Amino acid sequence: MEYLAVLLRGILLGIAIAAPVGPIGLLCIRRTLQGGVLTGFATGLGAAVADGIFGAIAAFGVQAMTDWLAGHQTTFRLVGGTVMLLIAARAYGAEPHPREITRDIRTVLGGFAVGLGLTLTNPITIFAFIAIFAGFGLGGELASDYEAAVLVLGVFLGSALWFLTLSGSVAMMRHMISDGVFRRINQTAAVLLACFGVYALYSALYGLAGPASAMN
Repeated sequence: MEYLAVLLRGILLGIAIAAPVGPIGLLCIRRTLQGGVLTGFATGLGAAVADGIFGAIAAFGVQAMTDWLAGHQTTFRLVGGTVMLLIAARAYGAEPHPREITRDIRTVLGGFAVGLGLTLTNPITIFAFIAIFAGFGLGGELASDYEAAVLVLGVFLGSALWFLTLSGSVAMMRHMISDGVFRRINQTAAVLLACFGVYALYSALYGLAGPASAMN
């Protein structure tokens, strides 16, 4: 029962990190509309893996890795912001149709890679984990490495569960959307993604760190 409680707390942590709508959430929604639930979920699953990695660093107290990530924030933000702008530019000019599913293994793996890469280039997430761990009273209460591993598993499962729910919900509505509405949704998502990209670049150049930068 003790490990089950740790697992459940990890799941809640994973959901808390993944739920705020950020660039990964937008990509998950857009890719679900474009290619179906599997394509959208693959993007979120990549982010869930990255959340698990950051959660492991925070849970096991790997200070050297935390310091290294903090020391390279500018580079990561520049890379992540540039990638978001490129994806947004490509998405804005696309002409997708909600009844045409363009899904293949390369699209699914590409979505996973984008979700993983964009989340890993946002090292602020690890500090969000550290802060939330403290808020949940987990700062120094994990009795063993096994408990820490169970907590990290919960983080991954919680994050993956959120993105599965998000992509599944969007997939249920995709066939009710007309081509015109879908085009506007696609362009709006592209603009919002571009805003996240601009913010990432601006924060990298001017050393800003706001709450939004930790969102998926």
